[in-house]
Amino acid sequence: QLQFVESGGGLVQPGGSLRLSCAASGFTLDDYAIGWFRQAPGKEREGVSCISGSENSTYYADSVKGRFTISRDNAKNTVYLQMNSLKFEDTGVYYCAALRGLLLRLCVSGVMDYWGKGTRVTVSS
Repeated sequence: QLQFVESGGGLVQPGGSLRLSCAASGFTLDDYAIGWFRQAPGKEREGVSCISGSENSTYYADSVKGRFTISRDNAKNTVYLQMNSLKFEDTGVYYCAALRGLLLRLCVSGVMDYWGKGTRVTVSS
C-alpha cells in the first residue's frame, strides 16, 4: 500500500522552529520529486518547497526562502522540512506529495501522484 505519513507539526511561537517529517511506504522516494504543500483556512494551497528525485535540486516559495530547508534521506525513505523563524502566516496543514516528474510541475503546477493527510502547524503567541 502506497502512503505518506507526515509528523512533526504542533504549536509554536513566532520565531520558533519545527521539523516536519514525511515517511513514505510502498514506493521508493528517490524515483520521485517530493514536495511540501500547505493549506491555510481561506487561502489557496501553496507549494512551499520541493526537492527533485535524483539531482537534489530544490525549489522554495518566496514566502519561505531563507527560513525553510528541505532535505531527503533516501535510505530512510523520508523527506524533511526544517522550518525556522516561523511567522503567524506559516500556520496551516502541511502535507507532502510526490510526482514522478519534474520538480516545478509538482511545486508550481501542483500535479501530484501521491499525497499524505498532513500535519498541522500553528504559529501563535
